[in-house]
Amino acid sequence: MAQQTASASGAAKVYRVEGFSCANCAGKFEDNVKRLPGVVDAKVNFAAAKITVIGEATVAELEEAGAFENLKVVPEDADAADEQVRGLPALVRRHAELIVGSLLLLAGLLIRSAFGEGHPATAVLLAASMAVAGHRLFRTGLRNLARLEFDMRTLMTVAIIGAAAIGEWTEGAVVVILFALSEALERYTMERARRSIRGLMELSPRDAFVLRDGREMAVKADDIAAGDTLIVRPGAKIAADGIVESGVSSVSQAAITGESMPVDKSPGDEVYAGTLNGDGLLHVRVTRPAKDSTIARIIRLVEEAQAKRAPAQAFVDRFARYYTPAVIAAAVLIAVVPPAIAGGDWLDWLYQGLAVLVVGCPCALVISTPIAIVSSIGGAARKGVLIKGGIHLEQLGSVKAVAFDKTGTITQGEPRVTDIRMLNDSLNRRDALRIAAALESRSVHPLASAVLRAAREEGIEVSGMALDNFTSVTGRGIRGDMEGARYAIGSPEWIRTETDGPSANTVVEACVSQWRSEGKTVLALARNGETIAVFGVIDGARPECRETIGMLRSLGIRRIAMLTGDNRRAAEAVAREAGIADVRAELMPEDKLEAIRMLENTFGSVAMVGDGVNDAPALASATVGVAMGGAGADAALETADIALMGDDLRKLPYAIRLSRKTLSVIRQNIAFALLVKLAALLLVVPGWLTLWIAILSDMGATVMVALNAMRLLRVRERAGTAGGA
Repeated sequence: MAQQTASASGAAKVYRVEGFSCANCAGKFEDNVKRLPGVVDAKVNFAAAKITVIGEATVAELEEAGAFENLKVVPEDADAADEQVRGLPALVRRHAELIVGSLLLLAGLLIRSAFGEGHPATAVLLAASMAVAGHRLFRTGLRNLARLEFDMRTLMTVAIIGAAAIGEWTEGAVVVILFALSEALERYTMERARRSIRGLMELSPRDAFVLRDGREMAVKADDIAAGDTLIVRPGAKIAADGIVESGVSSVSQAAITGESMPVDKSPGDEVYAGTLNGDGLLHVRVTRPAKDSTIARIIRLVEEAQAKRAPAQAFVDRFARYYTPAVIAAAVLIAVVPPAIAGGDWLDWLYQGLAVLVVGCPCALVISTPIAIVSSIGGAARKGVLIKGGIHLEQLGSVKAVAFDKTGTITQGEPRVTDIRMLNDSLNRRDALRIAAALESRSVHPLASAVLRAAREEGIEVSGMALDNFTSVTGRGIRGDMEGARYAIGSPEWIRTETDGPSANTVVEACVSQWRSEGKTVLALARNGETIAVFGVIDGARPECRETIGMLRSLGIRRIAMLTGDNRRAAEAVAREAGIADVRAELMPEDKLEAIRMLENTFGSVAMVGDGVNDAPALASATVGVAMGGAGADAALETADIALMGDDLRKLPYAIRLSRKTLSVIRQNIAFALLVKLAALLLVVPGWLTLWIAILSDMGATVMVALNAMRLLRVRERAGTAGGA
């Protein structure tokens, strides 16, 4: 293990780090690694407990760089079995010093009780307890003191050495043990928060069965390549993203989309790595290797998101830079001024000053924000909501207006052709559908899927049809040459500009008027400048839309709008079904962008919810861009600030509640950490502050802050069942 290195100078290698307890320690570890001879650069992700090393460094060298915190380093791609073998011994080693130090403290207290504090064995045992449990603390603290770097370890080192110097061996030893215990608890709570993502990593199976050269064979998941055929037995987990080639089954996609109910899968349907097959046998053609699967990308994006600091965290970091020097100055003043002016006992006031140093340790303050962010983003990912950074999590809570795209967002995204009206006897209905499907097969517009689906249902094959001079006019339609004619399909208004047949247009207008009043979208097909057919397409509102809109209003969202390129009458029909009053129809992409800007001018923060492809400008312009159906959609995962991995709009109100709860918890944590320290500092006035009280207040604040943040893992998707949050 110790001989594993980054493959070459300048190559990047990622390692998992065990033992991080605080962001300051992570920063110090990063600096130490950067100073290693073969390292070009290094970047620590404290939230994900990882370090990326550019250059060459052995695991032994990295662990030496983290020896001040007793860090253990494991290559990211290390086999889980190997990690588990070393996991238990590593856990024992990590806490061995605390255990031995505690036993020495207990022995010292027993000797003191039996023979008095002046007995030599008492001082020896207490000093040994401090040395064993605190030697890493002292080494780091003294090094920091020599460099004039004042962090929590510097404060604790000065306080403990000072306590020993004035003869307070018992309290000094107790402070060391309690500080070590506090750090162990911090590590535990941070690891508990990170576990929400580690659990996702463990969902994908490590082995799978594939069909190669007509033979079934077992392979490692990492060896699966695109194009392989997976054999997924009933009850087995799917090892890679792919398309079902044969078989019918239900698949639980809760790990990816947060959907509680299994989804039926049949040939042609997409499946994802880490999902659980039901009772059927599936043959799946792999489209992405395991390392590039949807769940792998989610994990990478979430870990990157957890590393991005929220504005609240940036505030805490800035505050801490001034807070620690202020604490040192206060401790010096308390130790010097009262005895110098009022003639008090110098040792008593020096003791009070040392206690102030312990109280001033910013452990609780520093951990208050990152643990809340890690818990929220990790918990949301497990429920099918991918939040790509603390800043987006924070911004979502301040949203006052929400704009929805219509097709595929408010609607179900599965439009179907309901009517076909022929206007020219030279072409029959089946031929018109064949021509329309051939054109639409080159389009990515959601309505194209309706035409293609209708063609498939009638057994029409268009894959071999030649199409020349293909042109797509964004928001209008498409045109191209085939079978010796010029064809175009799109909105009737655009087709009218392409044709010159007034008698045909009269019939078209009648169809348009009737079908749009029924909430349908109308497509017109033209040949050589003459309208030859019109298609009526309907895509109804999602069943959860009205409930979602009601939930958003109950959260205080002041304006809910629908932005669509569809015609007004069809848009208003869908909006009535969904419960949306503000409808803005017949918009080009630039019009949607302008609508978002108008909403921001009126309401401030605006969230735009779309499909991540057609609505890219509006998603990018909004305060928060939310993409629907991010599972398997590269554009949604890459462009949006937040992706709802399943097609359930009710996850949006959950995300807003989670954001607001996170901000509330962060404020509570900061206020609680400062108030506890203020209360302890006030004990200086009557002279009641002791080292015991100081360290207990600091440890208590740290534990309470961590436990409060952990509640964010239990925020439920439905209001009223917040699981105590």
